[in-house]
Amino acid sequence: MKRLHVHVGVEDLERSIVFYSTLFAAEPTVRKRDYAKWMLEDPRVNFAISTRADGAGVRHLGIQVDSREELQDVYARLNAADAPILDEGKTTCCYAKSEKSWIADPQGVVWETFHTTGESTVYGGAPALESLAQPQARPSESAACCGAAPC
Repeated sequence: MKRLHVHVGVEDLERSIVFYSTLFAAEPTVRKRDYAKWMLEDPRVNFAISTRADGAGVRHLGIQVDSREELQDVYARLNAADAPILDEGKTTCCYAKSEKSWIADPQGVVWETFHTTGESTVYGGAPALESLAQPQARPSESAACCGAAPC
């Protein structure tokens, strides 16, 4: 079964843990000095927060799977999406051992697809996501905003 993954950067981890624990009516299932994660069933989501050097806000979205077979199914969809893929393979990230690949949508929103195979005592490294950058489509100079007369 698949689970949506959302990772948000925060400035104040303790304050954010209190907020999200109240919002989800649950305490984090993983809690580290710079990271917390909720594995929720309703809604079925892996929601993580961390204090990293790259600032606050949504870091990435993802699809977490429960088995290697499901991961192959998701990988097939990535390949059909016609966008650059970063195949990270077996890696350590977010205090977990996983196998994963990354892709970015046409707007540059990064998606992680992964299967977690164990825990780790270290946060892990950051993947080279800049390889996913796609040229952004530029609107025509003669295009009207909002589909109406020029702004």
